[in-house]
Amino acid sequence: MTYPVDLSVKSEVSAHFDEATNTISYIVKDPASDHCAIIDSVMDIDYAAGRITYDHADALIAEVQGRGLTLDWIIETHVHADHLSAAPYIQQKLGGKIGVGEKIMVVQETFGKVFNEGTEFQRDGSQFDALFKDGETYKIGTMQAFAMYTPGHTPACMVHVIGDAAFAGDTLFMPDGGSARADFPGGDAGVLYDSIQKVLALPDEMRLFMCHDYGPNDRAIAWETTVAAQKADNIHVGGGKSRTDFIKFRTERDAQLAMPKLIIPSLQVNMRAGEVPRDKDGNPMLKVPINAI
Repeated sequence: MTYPVDLSVKSEVSAHFDEATNTISYIVKDPASDHCAIIDSVMDIDYAAGRITYDHADALIAEVQGRGLTLDWIIETHVHADHLSAAPYIQQKLGGKIGVGEKIMVVQETFGKVFNEGTEFQRDGSQFDALFKDGETYKIGTMQAFAMYTPGHTPACMVHVIGDAAFAGDTLFMPDGGSARADFPGGDAGVLYDSIQKVLALPDEMRLFMCHDYGPNDRAIAWETTVAAQKADNIHVGGGKSRTDFIKFRTERDAQLAMPKLIIPSLQVNMRAGEVPRDKDGNPMLKVPINAI
């Protein structure tokens, strides 16, 4: 299979784990320049207190500044349901363009109805600086990257391939963690299986970086694996497991899962590219829809 970028480039990856949400954010540097991207940043929230802070984002910013890097991109692999994006805060401090998959418009339309957003909420993805199409390339310094459309968990999921590293979002977890749920509005277990097969068609030696890890069976938190390891050992899709078996397992498993603790604030913020919605007086304000998700 041919790809639109050079997969032999050794991108430099720095991982930042957020314990509160089990999210891993990444700084990805072009080895031939001082340019970088940030993938799946986190804004801290004390939901019970209604308080937002930026410790995790500040750590990313400090590293970029401390290494003298230029930030080209702030990438969202999808509209996360379990943590809030810090993209606008980081952009204000460091610049860069905020990018997400073009199917964000499907997510905005779906959850614009759930949260009863008015006509002032634009459902055209205009809150983001770039809307990636499947296979579209972009540059981090001199290094080319491309976005691979991988729906199933959500309608707007994309895996970003940057040199010899691919950032999987929630499409895959570590081999002993399996795969993401597919029961959110717009999700589909069969489509997720097909998307995973696209990822597993990447070269065996491709490094894969996860967006989340929960340390199953009390192992240490981990976030890096390979395509070969996933094909061989992933508990949900490895070893040639069939599409039919995956759909059956995923559907039964998802029916047992509770909603993520931060799904209500996360969706409202992340479909706005990390901006907190405001009430009619301009005050930051979140809604809680009843029996709607």
